[in-house]
Amino acid sequence: MTAEDPHGRLDDDHYPAYTTGRAAELLGTTPSFLRAVEQARLITPQRSAGGHRRYSRHQLRIAARARELADHGTSIEAACRIAILEGRLEQAHRVNTEQHRRNDEPANPTAAA
Repeated sequence: MTAEDPHGRLDDDHYPAYTTGRAAELLGTTPSFLRAVEQARLITPQRSAGGHRRYSRHQLRIAARARELADHGTSIEAACRIAILEGRLEQAHRVNTEQHRRNDEPANPTAAA
């Protein structure tokens, strides 16, 4: 935490810092695109106390992938499904890598010394 960021949120990839307008601007798209990817259940923005959508950097990266696919002619629904499956595959790779790392560790670390 710093004086500029007393709650430590600037480094939080999941902090819902962006309004719909700002998120659309950062992605180079429209608010309706963001609503479409939300409707396709790719991302679920949090809501402010006033009920306005708020997006995190993590969500914007996911939406950016869907936009990239849509820009190449993939329907929004298909682009969202692809992005969801890519996320699941990435998670499976992380779990697999972690499991291999655990399997490669000695069963009893004191016995190896």
